[in-house]
Amino acid sequence: MLEELNSRFRRSIGIKLLSMTLVAFILSVPLVIVSNFIGERSDTHDEAAEDISQSWSDRQTLAGPFIIVPFVDTRSSGELGERSEVRHAWFLPDQLEIDGEITPEIRYRSIYEVAVYSASLEIAGAFSAPDFTEWNVETDNILWDEARLIFGVTDMRGIREAVTLSWGDEAFGFSSGISESPAKVIPTGISVPIEAEQAGDFSFALELNGSRALQFVPVGGETTVELTSPWPDPSFDGAFLPDERSVSEEGFEASWHVLDLNRPYGQKWRDSTVDLYGSAFGLSLAVPVDHYLKARRSTRYAFLVVVLTLLTFFLIELRCRKHAHPFQYILIGLALCLFYLLLLSLSEHMLFDWAYLIAGISTVGLTALYVRALFKDRWLSGLTAIVLTGLYGFVFVLIQLEDYALLVGTIGLILLLALTMFLTRNFSELAAALTSPRPEDA
Repeated sequence: MLEELNSRFRRSIGIKLLSMTLVAFILSVPLVIVSNFIGERSDTHDEAAEDISQSWSDRQTLAGPFIIVPFVDTRSSGELGERSEVRHAWFLPDQLEIDGEITPEIRYRSIYEVAVYSASLEIAGAFSAPDFTEWNVETDNILWDEARLIFGVTDMRGIREAVTLSWGDEAFGFSSGISESPAKVIPTGISVPIEAEQAGDFSFALELNGSRALQFVPVGGETTVELTSPWPDPSFDGAFLPDERSVSEEGFEASWHVLDLNRPYGQKWRDSTVDLYGSAFGLSLAVPVDHYLKARRSTRYAFLVVVLTLLTFFLIELRCRKHAHPFQYILIGLALCLFYLLLLSLSEHMLFDWAYLIAGISTVGLTALYVRALFKDRWLSGLTAIVLTGLYGFVFVLIQLEDYALLVGTIGLILLLALTMFLTRNFSELAAALTSPRPEDA
């Protein structure tokens, strides 16, 4: 009696469909855990990169140079009479030219790596004589003896050598720090007192360390930046892309040309919180870590792979009148889940494509061998291997595609649905055959 009930239970289509549904939702738990683990490993990589940057020097954004001239602003305060305060006028160069060579280097923290660099920059340009006429500032109120030239550097630890300014025929040494009021616009940097009453040409060399990114603020009436580097895979970003660039395996060359008309701020202003850094441009030298992104994208299709695999086994049961226990479905599903964990662990030590291939072969091989041991049938084992290979191949194509992933994925799902509809076109007959006792059970 017990054997008969067990036999009917195994052949109940409703019970099998319910069991498959429950198994699929049970397997969604380890899939979520694996997806979260991928995110944790990606965050760990970012933390390691940040630690290296803190030890070397962080991302660098260079702003300037500017001429800052203090002046006394006298205002009427009604019954209180006149009130005077010291304000600061900002003047930007008419021309700014930056020529630089970036020497990259890879630094490691455990299995993680980050790109750092040493930049050798030649900065030159010209200032017009500061003009206060449109602000109606009296000549005696201009504090020319307190004028300074400032240059913003986001991470001061990166300056490798002393910086000397050539101003006309004279030379001045920069010192660290910016006065309180200009620091509201340029938080950190270097400065030097200059004689700013007359127009002047300037130039100085800057030896700078940084990591991952280097950007420039286009403060010149015309700003020209030319960079060269042996780094083969730069990412140009910021408010402006290069006007000309050449990238090869030997490195890159890039040049930018930006006018003051392209920026949201003018060539001079009085005390103001101008957003200079919003117009910064440059490049990133970050080491590609797209294996985390690709691993995360692959997990998006994990539940689909699990469901289609379970559906394959269900169709095998219908057509071949083979039976599998729900626990065996769970084991097969867990093998599919471990694929993504194996993929992640391998991709941290080798190219993602090779990691995907090895993880796929391991998972397909393990599942196919288990099916052979379960059903005692080489043909079904081979069919399982073919189906899983097709599914993982389909997912791999979707991972590689970005712009067309949705289109290709949708077409693939329609084709899979059409195939499933074709195989189950006589579902009632298959279900009746499955529920009827086999000769060996009579």
